[in-house]
Amino acid sequence: MVTAAMVKELRERTGAGMMDCKKALEETGGDLEKAVEYLREKGLAAAAKKAGRIAAEGLVAAKVEPGNKRAALVEVNCETDFVAKTEEFGTFVNTVADAVLQNSPATVDDLLQVTVDGKSVGELVTEKIAKIGENISVRRFALFETTEGIIESYIHGAGRIGVLVEASGNAGNILEVAKDIAMQVAASRPEYVTRDQVPAETVEKEREILKVQAINEGKPENIAEKMVAGRLEKFFKEICLVEQPFIRDPDINVQKMLDQNQVKVLRFVRYEMGEGLQKRETDLAAEVAALQKC
Repeated sequence: MVTAAMVKELRERTGAGMMDCKKALEETGGDLEKAVEYLREKGLAAAAKKAGRIAAEGLVAAKVEPGNKRAALVEVNCETDFVAKTEEFGTFVNTVADAVLQNSPATVDDLLQVTVDGKSVGELVTEKIAKIGENISVRRFALFETTEGIIESYIHGAGRIGVLVEASGNAGNILEVAKDIAMQVAASRPEYVTRDQVPAETVEKEREILKVQAINEGKPENIAEKMVAGRLEKFFKEICLVEQPFIRDPDINVQKMLDQNQVKVLRFVRYEMGEGLQKRETDLAAEVAALQKC
């Protein structure tokens, strides 16, 4: 008979998932050593089975080279917040970020082929899936390189939000300014640096929506047009970095702060962990019941 204590011991020895450990013991007649071998042999199959499960938790991590000329931002997903907070998962995400920085892959598929300590990143992912017992996926990454300016990063909320900012200028405090801008991007979610970067079709679509809103409020055509102009200005102030109120001094906008420091923001990227992904619905009662059946 397979007991909970046997499952616990096998899990501690292999790091495999609870139910995988239970099955291994059942398949090997409760022989612990054979169960260890079974899990090792079935590692790839276990990983493949878990690959279809929703991975919408995880971490965002950044790596910046000394000199602030190159930096990487990555998002790696897992299934639960519990795993995301473990040291092992955090170390793995940093390994992925290092692989991006050192190898400059063009796509995620290229990144998965990168070799780290004799194994590809893809193989390392598979090993982690088998050991941790959850689906893990490298979702996306950004790699910034600059010759004239500097790159700074900011990670917020223990890896929930990550930002890279490229800035240029002659100010002695340019890194401090860039860090403030990265925090601004994390907090205020701009989509563009300046309004001239906003696609014309995006502006036109917003204009149409605002006009319909004004007309639905009972405003005549000529008044609606004036209202649209004002509301469009508000739209730009929300999505354009340099037009947002500066988080450290809301009495001025970001552009004024940059002008005061003679710094220019060239680009930024912002990742929020799990944005746009379907969240995993957990059933704690079912998980507890499953454990008790061991």
